[in-house]
Parts: sequence; structure tokens; C-alpha cells
Amino acid sequence: MRPEGYDYDTYSRLAGPLTQPSSGTAYRVQYTKLLSREPHRIRAVLLMTLAPLLTGALLVYLVWPTHWVEREGGERWLIGLDVTMLIAIGLIELFMVVNVMSIAHATMVASDPVPVVPAQATRVAFLTTYVPGKEPLATVRATLEGAVGITHTGPLDIWLLDEGDDERARALCAELGVRHFTRNGVPEWNRPEGRHKARTKHGNYNAWLALHGHAYDFLASVDTDHVPLPGFLERMMGYFRDPDVAFVVGPQVYGNYENPVTKAAESQQFLFHALIQRAGNRYRAPMFVGTNNVVRIAALKQIGGLYDSITEDMATGFELHLHRNPRTGRHWRSVYTPDVLAVGEGPSSWTDFFTQQMRWSRGTYETLLKQYWKAPFTMPSGRLFSYTLMLVYYPMTAVNWLLGILSCFLFLWFGASGTQVTASVWLMLYSDAAALQIGLYLWNRRHNVSPHEPEGSGGLAGMAMSALSAPIYLKSLGEALLRRPSRFVVTPKGGDASPDRLRTFRIHLGWAGLLAVSLGASVVLGHTHAAMRTWALLAMAISLAPVAVWGRTLVGERRTRPTRRAPARVPDSHEAAPAAGGTSITVTGSTTGGT
Repeated sequence: MRPEGYDYDTYSRLAGPLTQPSSGTAYRVQYTKLLSREPHRIRAVLLMTLAPLLTGALLVYLVWPTHWVEREGGERWLIGLDVTMLIAIGLIELFMVVNVMSIAHATMVASDPVPVVPAQATRVAFLTTYVPGKEPLATVRATLEGAVGITHTGPLDIWLLDEGDDERARALCAELGVRHFTRNGVPEWNRPEGRHKARTKHGNYNAWLALHGHAYDFLASVDTDHVPLPGFLERMMGYFRDPDVAFVVGPQVYGNYENPVTKAAESQQFLFHALIQRAGNRYRAPMFVGTNNVVRIAALKQIGGLYDSITEDMATGFELHLHRNPRTGRHWRSVYTPDVLAVGEGPSSWTDFFTQQMRWSRGTYETLLKQYWKAPFTMPSGRLFSYTLMLVYYPMTAVNWLLGILSCFLFLWFGASGTQVTASVWLMLYSDAAALQIGLYLWNRRHNVSPHEPEGSGGLAGMAMSALSAPIYLKSLGEALLRRPSRFVVTPKGGDASPDRLRTFRIHLGWAGLLAVSLGASVVLGHTHAAMRTWALLAMAISLAPVAVWGRTLVGERRTRPTRRAPARVPDSHEAAPAAGGTSITVTGSTTGGT
């Protein structure tokens, strides 16, 4: 879906104009640091330095031994709760320091590649998938029509990987001149587990790779709901002149931007696509993103195809960075271009958004549990550092939410308090640290890669989406640790959004209920410290926010829905039919408290 009225042309050339590679020397991808374009670099460096320093000072102040709670003659169980709360406060602030340091570091090193003209006569296969009954054929048509219009100087075949061998899909391919592939009915390509796992995206791609991969040098792909722009290959393929580049990826943007959930979901991705991926360029290891990419088939075959994971793209990219190019002996590299080269569809309901966030976080946990242990022995230290900062986001956010709720619970029910500090000093340090963190976030908004967000937007909706996603990440973490099976769920496309019901928000309502009961108990028990109750109320507000937005949307729909009227009865005529109605902010527990 590609809406009108947005400057896609400019945003498809954010990395700069295409250049000719230097002659006489072996080509290596060149980069330009974003900070080098900044006219006020000293001011920016001060912001990047002071934000983590002041956040660290707050951590030290809160856990300083002289501020620990001492209970003379107190019961052992209450002292134990005080210690638990102190540890929780320390971890919450430590995670905050790591988060701020990660953003400051990314701001310092973020780089864009210098685009070069692609090599001639490279053989490219452009792939997208189709699951009959799960994805509208109209959406597939839009994607394939966009793919047919792609510019490329060498052989280019467009392929549709059809999971169901659908007759209408075959007819569409014949109409557009697109090649059709299906693994339907082939047992060896439809196994219960592994690289050819049935009913999975990676299994579909790996089946095609086994039969047709030898005929091509590169595999380009987009998700079914992403329409590629004509310059898709022109802007990506040049980087493959570097023989060690395994894959090139671009940002993910959502064209169905009129929906409020979609707007906030795209804004939430700002830090990752506008900053973190660019920082990955510094270590030649941005993450593999499946929505739009080009990958070297020789590198993909070296690792046995796409990795068996609920998030096969990230797991595949991680696996590639563990291996070396056998031709050069150097580790495989990757490139992230900020150029917007495909426009897709984002989740348009809370149900679909939560499902997406559950899948993304679960895939990260699986990578940490199954693949990460190999990295210290095989991955270069810089890339390991970069990947670690990316991979810890979901678990830190999840654990931070749990620790924040735990801190509130321990105080509101038992009066536990891990630290006693002067309220004025705490407020000064906390407000200054928070102001610097927000300032750093807002400063980075100038690097936004979304053509949809209004100029000057502060990205507050995205920050809110990150905050209210924390309970989802915690649930996903629990399921990963318990090794509960996960399954790939096709995100509804083409306007077929999953309907939201009250049950959609059961996780958030559960946390809100716990906090509400705890606040009520605190009144009866006399545990009424203002800071702790404020944090509890804020956490409860975040838990209820998606429910409130959903409720407001329902009210708005009912107000705009045409009124149903009984058809007038006219003699000797048919009755007329009635009209039909048509980043990372994590709420933490209190860092102050008293007995």
C-alpha cells in the first residue's frame, strides 16, 4: 500500500546520490558519519556525554550504602523485603543507564553508506510469498506489480512463492509475467521442524532456494504487503561490489498511515530504523530485516538457508555474522541503507500490534537462548558489542516492568523500602536525567527515516507504544524461559485487521487490576508515600491506555456511523435497503521511599 501525498522520492535517496566506485582498488563499502553533518557537534557531544553520566549519578546516589534502610529490631521478613526492593531499584536504574548509554553510543557512531552504481549483469531473483486464505490476492497483486516495475541492469526474475498452489495466484502470475513456485504436496519441503518447516516463511524460502537458488547470484525479497519502489535494486545492489557483504536491508515504513495504531507503531520503530541500524553500520553488522532486503545466495547457502526461528530474518542475519566468507577469509558483513525502498502495511488493530510485538520479542529471546552463546567465540568483538546492545532491549524492558511492579507491590502492601533519600535531591537528579534523556531522543528525531511522520514531530506516540508494550515483552519472556512452543502467525493484510475485543487487553487489565487492589490496600495499611503511589498510578495508567484508546475509537466509529432507518413503505415499489455503517521508555518502580 503506497498512499499519495508523501515525498517518497526524496526519502528513497536519503543516503545520497549514486556514485561510481574508485577504480584501481578493490571496492569496500564507504560510510559517512551522521555526526559529521551536524553543524553543532560540540553541543551534541555534550548531550551524549551528560545524559548517561547524570543517569549513572542517580544510580549511585540511590544505592549508596548510607541511604540503605535500617530497621532497628525489625522482623527478618521485612528486612528481606527491604533488600529485595533495594536490588530491584538498583537493577531498574542500571538498565536505565545501559539504555541511555546505548542511545548515546549509537548517536555518536551512526553512519550511512555511500551509494554506488550496481555492477552489471548480476542475476537477481525477486521473491515474495503468498498464503491463500490468510492474505488477500489484491495485496499480492500490488506487490507483484511494484516488483515488475523495478529497474535492474541484469537478468531479473520475479517469483511468487505460493504456499497453497492457488489457481488464482497462478493466473495472476501468468497475467503479470511472474514465475510461480509452490512446495505444496512435497513432503521433504514440509517437515515438522527445521529449515523446511511447514507453514513457515523460512521453510517456503528454503524450498525455493533448494530448487532454484543455483540460477541466481542474489535474492531480493519483500513481505507480501510491501510494495517495492522502482529504485529498489538500483539503491541496494551497488554495495555488493564489496565481496564480503552478505546482505543489504532498508527501513520498514507503513503505508496504511491513516490508522492511529499504525501511526503509533511506525513511530515506535524510529530509534531502531533511524539510529540503531545506522549504528550497526559502524561495526558492519546491522540486523537482517525481512520486510525488504537483498541477500547474497552464496552466503545464504553457506549457512544452510534461512534459520528456523519465529523471526527467521534476525536469526539468519545473526548466523551469517558468525561465519566467514570462504573466498576472502573475512567475516561476512551487512549494510543498512536509510533509503525508503518499499512501503508496506503495519498492524491496524491492537490485536495485531500485540501479536507482532509478541513475535518480535519471542524471536529475540530465542536468538539469545539458542545462538548467542556461539558469538563470543566466533564473532568480532565490535559486532558482538553491537548485537548485544540490540538483543538486550526486549529482556531489559520486560524485566524493568516486572521490577517496577514488584517495587510498588512491596511498598503498597508491606511498607518495604530499599533506600531513603532526600526527596528534593532525588527529584533534582531524576528530573535532570529525564530531561537529558528526552533531549537526546528529540535531538535524534532529525534523523527520522519515515516519510509519513509530520515534520517536527516529537515521536511521543512511539514512546508511549514502547512503554505499553512492556507487559507483552514480559509475557513473551516467561513463555521463552518455560520453553513453551511458539508459532508463526501471518499478520492480517489488506484491511483484514483482527478485531479488538476486551480480551485483547487481558494482560494489561490484569496488571491494572493488581495495581488498583494494591493502591486500595495501601490506604487501609497506611503505606501512602507520595512517590510510590505516583509510580503505581502511572503504571496503572499505562496499563489502561490501550483500552482507553480502543474505547475512544469505538465511540468515534459509532458517532460517524450512518443512522439506520426503517425503509419507507411505498405502494407497488420495492423497499430500499438501509444504509450500512461504515522508543525506549519503561515505567519503573519508585526510587525513593521511607518507612
